Amino acid sequence: MNQLNSEVTNLPPGLSAIAGNRDLITTPEIAQVFNVASQTIRKNYSTTGFAYGIKPTKIGNRLLWSVAQIAEKLRGAL
Repeated sequence: MNQLNSEVTNLPPGLSAIAGNRDLITTPEIAQVFNVASQTIRKNYSTTGFAYGIKPTKIGNRLLWSVAQIAEKLRGAL
């Protein structure tokens, strides 16, 4: 099994419940993962270009956040 498949199957349970089968999640969803307000995520992004060390993908007017990067950040915090 390659590393990418291993990362996908080893998501933290809370993140897995929020993300489902998606690779990217929305700003309100990442706020729920980190237990902060959505505005906190937006403020961090607007001042630094990233939030919690994760740079989002911007599609239209939406910021989408990588589930793999979030999982990596959560595993590093443990």
